Amino acid sequence: MRALTENARRVLEARYLARGPDGALREDWPGLCQRVARCVAAVEKEWGGEVARQEEAFFEALVRREFLPNSPTLMNAGTALGQLAACFVLPVDDTLESVFEALKEMAVIHQSGGGTGFSFSSLRPAGDVVQGTLGVASGPVAFMGVFDAATAVIKQGGRRRGANMGVLRIDHPDVVEFIRAKTDRGQLSNFNVSLSTPDSFWHAVEAGTDFELRNPRDGCVTRQLDARWLLDEIARYAWATGDPGVLFIDAVNRANPTPQLGPLAATNPCGELPLLPNEACNLGSLRLDAFVRDGQIDWDGLDRAVDLGVRFLDDVIDASRYPFPAITAQVRGNRKIGLGVMGFADLLVELGIAYDEPAAPALAERLMARIYARAEAASARLAEERGVFPHWEGSRAAARGVRLRNATVTSIAPTGTLSILAGCAGGIEPYFALAFVRHVLDGARLPETNPHFEAALRRAGVLDEALVARVRAQGSARHLPGVPAAVARLFPTAYDISPEQHLDVQQAFQKHVDNAVSKTVNLPEAATPDDVRAIYLSAWRRGLKGVTVFREGSKGAEAVLVRGAGGELEVSDHFAGDCSDALCA
Repeated sequence: MRALTENARRVLEARYLARGPDGALREDWPGLCQRVARCVAAVEKEWGGEVARQEEAFFEALVRREFLPNSPTLMNAGTALGQLAACFVLPVDDTLESVFEALKEMAVIHQSGGGTGFSFSSLRPAGDVVQGTLGVASGPVAFMGVFDAATAVIKQGGRRRGANMGVLRIDHPDVVEFIRAKTDRGQLSNFNVSLSTPDSFWHAVEAGTDFELRNPRDGCVTRQLDARWLLDEIARYAWATGDPGVLFIDAVNRANPTPQLGPLAATNPCGELPLLPNEACNLGSLRLDAFVRDGQIDWDGLDRAVDLGVRFLDDVIDASRYPFPAITAQVRGNRKIGLGVMGFADLLVELGIAYDEPAAPALAERLMARIYARAEAASARLAEERGVFPHWEGSRAAARGVRLRNATVTSIAPTGTLSILAGCAGGIEPYFALAFVRHVLDGARLPETNPHFEAALRRAGVLDEALVARVRAQGSARHLPGVPAAVARLFPTAYDISPEQHLDVQQAFQKHVDNAVSKTVNLPEAATPDDVRAIYLSAWRRGLKGVTVFREGSKGAEAVLVRGAGGELEVSDHFAGDCSDALCA
């Protein structure tokens, strides 16, 4: 069993391990795993399952870190709080009462360790009439500032900061203000923001025609903007700040698992979970490099882990205590789960495949096709044991004639702190850097060198601290004197990989994910707004559900990638666990 790294131990002690009233630790990693496994497996009794056997199976997978659930489950299972879901979407309707009800619910969810997403598209634009007072409306961006300020004063569960996703339809009259909202440093710093874009917008871009903006209060057209100019604005501000991302809302709703309940309009903070209003979802990730034996994927072992992960996440739905009755009803009506993966970059290295060669997306597609098919089959078996999800009638599953326990089964999350605990690369991202100093835990500086890279240098007989220091200064091993060509080839970092190669991997996974994929296209500082524009168009043409870019040196990137006083690459993790990760914004 892989030992915990020093960084993992420090993160565990700061954020996950239970403490007594005096603040002293009262559990270690196996103790945490036992607490979580016991709480989740207790649900098995309701269905006539073998509680003790399932508890042991859950414990073994957790303690070996072959499978890890989202952070709220690790933190809160078996505690008085008992809120185990990571991701929530809350409704925001065009009334003051609705706005501040959502604000209150956000505060409670953040305090329990969850992240929140909102669509602000129903709010009337700034300056519009307010009938009851004859005053003027503040508009979506102003109200987002209120949510942002509230988030800043809440520390989740005493251990995590809040994270939000703010979504606005691109046909909203305040769209330009929304696009520019994060220009000022510190503004909306607790939000990722994404534009909800229908296919009609992208067709207007291709045709070079105008695009209509409509007041959500009455549906009337307020003005028209050149679609290409609007895309240029989006690209320019994403190039400068990292925001906004783009949500391809028609692609999202073509895959809506429960269309009879209404359209999907918002996602969780990192975009991998489109959710209905008052819906939440719990996530779990398989550590892919745990399933490599003698340079080959142990497909049978991976299959068994998928079965376990689906059962665990379905049990979590019933083990969790949700903060509001409307959320409980929606969650247990759809029973969505999001089983995903982490350590894809590590898996590629173990198999001798570079992230930026054609074999990588080919493997991604084969891998995720297998995981999805196995996860759906596991959900179907649970449906035989426990019944279909209550909202099955009218669902996409019902239309296919497939009886499932869960409306969705797969999602790819960024796995912020989870990947530190597991000792692997986050989600499906390439390595961000091979040697760096990580800033975490309110100021701690944790030097890291990628263990696979270090082992490769050792095998090549060239490992020494001076070489590692040069890698730490550059971040990448490509074209660095002293690094053997074969090693440099196998270890590209995020900025070594072209945008289209990033999208190739995202597309390969998305083909077999029924929720969505959290993936960032990293760009070097020299990239241009036109490069960002091309990425957004390519992502839409590929049928993706969303896309995010991050350019080195942009205002958003300055918070996560800096040079220290000694010239070392330093990475600051502004994560709220696996629900939000600054590197995967």
